[in-house]
Amino acid sequence: MEQREFGTTGLTVSVLGLGAGQIGDARHSEDLAGTLMNRALDFGVTLVDTARGYGLSEERIGRHLSWRRHDFILSSKGGYGAEGADDWTPQAIRSGIEQALRRMRVDWIDIFHLHSCPLDVLRRDDLLAALDDARAQGLIRVAAYSGENDALRWAATSGRFGSVETSVNLADQWSAQHVLPQARDAGLGVIAKRPIANAAWQYAQRPAGQYAEPYWERLGTLDLDGIRQGAGLEWDEFALRFAAYTPGVHSAIVGTARVDNLERNIQLAQKGPLPIDVLTHIQAAWDEHGRGWGGEV
Repeated sequence: MEQREFGTTGLTVSVLGLGAGQIGDARHSEDLAGTLMNRALDFGVTLVDTARGYGLSEERIGRHLSWRRHDFILSSKGGYGAEGADDWTPQAIRSGIEQALRRMRVDWIDIFHLHSCPLDVLRRDDLLAALDDARAQGLIRVAAYSGENDALRWAATSGRFGSVETSVNLADQWSAQHVLPQARDAGLGVIAKRPIANAAWQYAQRPAGQYAEPYWERLGTLDLDGIRQGAGLEWDEFALRFAAYTPGVHSAIVGTARVDNLERNIQLAQKGPLPIDVLTHIQAAWDEHGRGWGGEV
């Protein structure tokens, strides 16, 4: 598995990261969660990304991965949901980090994101100071922001964060074009979420009311299927290789609750970037149809 320097943070991450959201689903067994996470690390995945809002994810990381703490980079998110604290307050930051450390049975979190808060919240000095304090005390190593659009742009150029997490995929290229160049210049680490665009292509008809619906619309407008078929690629490979090798991305996180899907994603990510002619055709489609779209639909 290719390992990349994570901006100028001093961390190193795998080109494919494990999104631990599905691992937190209580419908999945403890045995499955433990097997999947340990298999990921065995295959060279060195970034595990979770959040306070991901169900049992943090607890399960503690039960099944804490004994391998030096084998992976741990990324989490918060600012909300901390017991005994109002959301988006300095106490929510501090207590949230401390509670996450206990749940995950670890002594530090490598990357801690303010999670999708709006710009007016993100810019508050008291919240930024709480992150600075947590970093100074060794509770976290990198202060980060996870989000999109104007808030993401501010975070990338503010000088207050060491990394960002944002949507990067065939149907969502706003961040790749408008923020990642500045993030790269600033030495930020970049985690790409939703790299396979919620697998929107799997629906023959519009998935009305489902999370994939907006991406389904966009993929239809971009009309990328001919490009994909011409390259002889399945949709998952087409999408994952595009996102993981977008300039400025250090790791693309993919979630799954199936070991066979995990192993396939690892194999696909190791195939390298898409051919230049394929990327040129994708860019032309985006220039024609997607330039007016914002990030994270």
